[in-house]
Amino acid sequence: MIKNYIKAARLRTLPLSVSGIIVGACLGLNDYLKSPNVFAGCFGEPTVLNSDIFWLAILTTIGFQVLSNFANDYGDGVKGTDDNREGEARMVSSGAITPKQMKIAMIITGAITLVIALLLIYVAFGKDNFLYSVIFFGLGIASIIAAIKYTVGKSAYGYSGFGDVFVFVFFGLLAVVGTYFLYTKELNLTIFLPAITIGLLSTAVLNLNNMRDRVNDAKSGKNTLVVKMGAKAAKNYHYLLIGVSFLCALSYVFLKYESPYQFLFIIAYIPILKHIVFVSKNKEEALLDGELKKVALSTFLFSILFGLGQVL
Repeated sequence: MIKNYIKAARLRTLPLSVSGIIVGACLGLNDYLKSPNVFAGCFGEPTVLNSDIFWLAILTTIGFQVLSNFANDYGDGVKGTDDNREGEARMVSSGAITPKQMKIAMIITGAITLVIALLLIYVAFGKDNFLYSVIFFGLGIASIIAAIKYTVGKSAYGYSGFGDVFVFVFFGLLAVVGTYFLYTKELNLTIFLPAITIGLLSTAVLNLNNMRDRVNDAKSGKNTLVVKMGAKAAKNYHYLLIGVSFLCALSYVFLKYESPYQFLFIIAYIPILKHIVFVSKNKEEALLDGELKKVALSTFLFSILFGLGQVL
C-alpha cells in the first residue's frame, strides 16, 4: 500500500517544485551578506546548506507538491479524466487507492505541511514581525487551497485553462520572491526576473504535460489552455515560455553582473534547446511524455547553476 502512495506522490516532480526555493535562497543569502539586515535562522556560518530557513522552505514546498499530486490524482480519478490517459498509471483511477483513502492522505499531508510552514514562519520572523507572519500564513493557506482546487470540485480551475497561472504564480513568483523575503525581509524589482524565469519554465512543464494529454483531456471535458488553443498554437506558446524565461535570466545577470560565473545557467539551456527541436518535429503527442523529465530536471539544474553563479 505504501508504494502506491509513493507513486501517487510522483517523486519525479519534486526537483521542479524546489527549484524556486533554491534560487530564492541563494539570492536572498547573497543580498543579505551585502547588507547589515538581520539574518534569521542560520546554524554556524551563513551558507544556504546550513540554513534552517532553506531546509524548512524545501520541506514546506515538497509538502505542497505532494498534496497537489494527491489532489490531482484524486480529482482526475473521480472525474474519469485518467481512465485513458498516456504515461504512468494514476492510483485512484486504477483502483490501487480508493477515493476515500486518497482524501485521508490529502488531509494528513496538508496538516503536516501546514505545521512545517508555521515553523518556517516562526524561524524566519520570530515574534517581532507579526504582520509578516500573518501574510505568510495566509500564503500558506492559499497554497493548500490552490493545490486542492486544481482538479478537485466542480469549479476546479485546472479544467478551465487556469492551471498555467497557478504554476507560474506558486512555482515561480511565490517560491522565489517569498524565499528571498524570508532571508532579507525586503524586496527589490530585479528579484522578479529570476522568479519569472522559474515560473515560465515550470509552466512549460505543465504545458508539455497538457500537450501530451490534449486529445484525452478534450474528450474528458478538461479544457486546459492547450485544448483551448490547439496543438500548433500550444507549440508556439511552449517556445515563447522557454524563450522569455532565458531572456529574463539573462537580463538579471546583466543588471546584477559581478562575475562570469553568473552565466553558468546557460549550460542548463543546452538540453532545453534539444528539447525544443524535438517538440518542433514531434507529430505523436504521446512521445512527449519522455520530455517532461528532461525539462523538469533542466529547470532544477538551472536553479543550481543560477544560484551558484550568484554566490561564487
